[in-house]
Amino acid sequence: MPRESAADRLILHLIRHPKPLVEPAICYGRLDVAGENPELVATRLLAELPPGLPVYSSPLRRCRELAQFLQPQPTIDRRLAEMDFGDWEGQPWDAIPRTELDAWAADIAGYAPPGGESPRQLQQRALAFVAGLTVPEAVVVTHAGVIRVLLAYWQGLPAEQWSNVEISFGSHTVTRIGRRGS
Repeated sequence: MPRESAADRLILHLIRHPKPLVEPAICYGRLDVAGENPELVATRLLAELPPGLPVYSSPLRRCRELAQFLQPQPTIDRRLAEMDFGDWEGQPWDAIPRTELDAWAADIAGYAPPGGESPRQLQQRALAFVAGLTVPEAVVVTHAGVIRVLLAYWQGLPAEQWSNVEISFGSHTVTRIGRRGS
């Protein structure tokens, strides 16, 4: 079997946005809120990241503002937005009907909240973004959900384990994948 060359690999610097400025116990995904002190997070990240890399970002403010500190004009891509929780967006978790939460728990990857999308749909659009990259290395400023479903895919995790992938606010995860997405 031939060895994979550097041209066959993609290095991604997956960055989660700073902690969002949203009340505790509120469901948020596509809810467009600012993040805590993006400049402070960016200062730390700039010391860790290789210089001159292209920066891609979710269009949501908590990512976009951080990305703009890393590069004044990042490439904004809607496929990097967090999962769309539909009717649940902005609602307290305890106000969401228990039957809907139970349905989600019963089908972690496939259930879509009313008016929203499923984690599997999120994964498909995130993978489509990665498949379209033509650079050898990039910074991607996005959300825990996006990072979680990508890492779960590349690690071959079953859907029941996707939520076990911990992604801290302002974290920097480096991953190297084959151009075919493996």
